Amino acid sequence: MSFFKEFREFATKGNVMDLAVGVIIGAAFGKIVDSVVNDLIMPVVGILFKADFTNLYLPLSSKVTMGLTLAEAKKLGPVFAWGSFVTAVINFLILAFVIFLLVKAMNRLKRKTEAPPPPPPPGPTPTEQLLMEIRDALKK
Repeated sequence: MSFFKEFREFATKGNVMDLAVGVIIGAAFGKIVDSVVNDLIMPVVGILFKADFTNLYLPLSSKVTMGLTLAEAKKLGPVFAWGSFVTAVINFLILAFVIFLLVKAMNRLKRKTEAPPPPPPPGPTPTEQLLMEIRDALKK
C-alpha cells in the first residue's frame, strides 16, 4: 500500500474529521469566552475590587517606571507582567466553569433521551417456587 493511499485512509476516517471539527469549534468558542471575560466580566471585577489587572506589572529595568500602561512599559524595557497572568488564570477558571456547565447540561439531556434500564426479571411463579422446593428436598 502506498504512503499516500494510507494517509488518505487515515485522514478520511470519521474520528479524524470529528477531531478537526472539534478543534475548529473549540478555537472559535475560546474567542467567545475571551471576549466574555475581557469585555464583560473583568470590567465588573475591576469595578467591584477597584482594580484593573491588565496594567499591573513590576519593572525589571531602570528605564521602566510605574504609572505607565503595560504596552508603554514593554516598549521601554522588560517588565514582570503579573496582572496579565492573573487575568489568564481568571480566564481559565471561567472557561473551565463554563465547560463544566456545558458537559453537565449535555449529560442531563443524554440521560433524558436514553431508554430507561430494563426492569429486573420477575421472580419465580408460585408453581416454580414449589417445584424448586421439591427439587431441593429430593437432593437432600
